Amino acid sequence: MSILSDITSFAELSGLAATLPVADAAAAQAATARQMSLTKPPGALGRLEELAIFMAGWQRVERPAIDRAQALVFAGNHGVCAQGVNPFPQEVTAQMVANFAAGGAAINQLCRVAGAELSVIACDLDRPTGDITQAEAMTEAETLAEMRRGAEAVAEDAQIVLLGEMGIGNSTVAAALACAAFGGAAGDWIGRGTGSDEAGLLRKERAVAAACARHAAARGLGLLAALGGREQAAICGAVLAARARRIPVILDGFICTAATAPLFAADPRLLDHCLVGHVSREPGHARLLEAMGKAPILALDMALGEGSGAAVALSVLRAALECHNGMATFAEAGVAGG
Repeated sequence: MSILSDITSFAELSGLAATLPVADAAAAQAATARQMSLTKPPGALGRLEELAIFMAGWQRVERPAIDRAQALVFAGNHGVCAQGVNPFPQEVTAQMVANFAAGGAAINQLCRVAGAELSVIACDLDRPTGDITQAEAMTEAETLAEMRRGAEAVAEDAQIVLLGEMGIGNSTVAAALACAAFGGAAGDWIGRGTGSDEAGLLRKERAVAAACARHAAARGLGLLAALGGREQAAICGAVLAARARRIPVILDGFICTAATAPLFAADPRLLDHCLVGHVSREPGHARLLEAMGKAPILALDMALGEGSGAAVALSVLRAALECHNGMATFAEAGVAGG
């Protein structure tokens, strides 16, 4: 049973942040003290030290470990594609899901090398969401159902969860969610996605502007129903389920991060356990991370989606924990200066 099993309305989720677990300050302090005693100048490993301390706080131990890493990729289709916002047909979503299942996508290779178990969940691909320029994407009940789908996919014994997505048209949805949550003009948030030309970019900008104007009254999780997609809702559900179990999360790129914007809008604390794997080449992602106060682990000019940036970041996180747990202290090594 997940945290969302008995939830039947967004109202029941209000105040949720105050009830969820938080990082253990004592464990983080113990991990910090260990970092200070290792055979290196303090701070010499930079962000790797911060990542190890972050994991210690959420796992509530001085020496955190990752024995089971779970990668979840959610796929969905979007009614806004009727506005010509994507150069590829929606059939590609199902075709890529089949490619994931056959092991032929980038995420399959990256999860294998990073040591993550990959699951790909198709979210009713034969039922695209509503066209957000004309109507709500989903009803409240549909949104909650997809959130439950995402929550139920999280393994109870996972020690880190990587989140990614696949869905033709979902870079437009991501731009709309970011624009509605953080303001600015539609043009501030759009990018080329899977390869839009100039005419396609203009259609995307117009669609985002129209959608945000139509749903200007939406707030918090209401943004998810008004402007999101089935895979975005599933990502939000997985984030909440992981939090309830003290499992840290690595979000992927622009689309995955934007999927969580409704959670941030409801209460920024809901994302305290979330890392961001990389900053995407999509121009809106850096702007989004700044608005959320999140620092990406990597900047590799990637813009693929699929959870690919999160999987590469997992390798960095594993390196951080290997140093944290395996290095000798000054006292153990008999080195002066500790």
